Amino acid sequence: MVTKTSTPKSSSKSKTKATPVAHPASGALIHGQPAYQEKANEEYMSAEQKAHFRSILEAWKRELMEEVDRTLHYMQDESANLPDPVDRASQEEEFSLELRTRDRERKLIRKIDDTLKCIDEDDYGYCLTCGEKIGIRRLEARPTATLCIDCKTLAEIKEKQLQG
Repeated sequence: MVTKTSTPKSSSKSKTKATPVAHPASGALIHGQPAYQEKANEEYMSAEQKAHFRSILEAWKRELMEEVDRTLHYMQDESANLPDPVDRASQEEEFSLELRTRDRERKLIRKIDDTLKCIDEDDYGYCLTCGEKIGIRRLEARPTATLCIDCKTLAEIKEKQLQG
């Protein structure tokens, strides 16, 4: 992830803090891949665009799989039968949080695999609800997006209304 340095706040000590770059078109890397530079009169979801999103998705999946391996090794290395009940409870809570995070990532990996299938079937980049183009920049922000911004906004409004 590319980071930029924020300007120092109005204090005598000048500290800089790394913050993520929000706009992918500004030259930021998306899971190690540069933002896509559209060409004039380029067809939407051309072979080059599909290859770009495939590389983003595969890099993202690779990052997630590396985290799974790291967690597995960490839990094996740190797993100990601690005599102190507080230490044992603390370790179990830490492992529980790690496993919960990995479970969310497992679901995300499945979603990435489904998205890669959509690319193979030429269904990628189009809204499942209305069939309109989702858009390059939205897909770079969320490569697994299946709805255009309008349909996603409507779905979120409906969800909020249903929740009360």
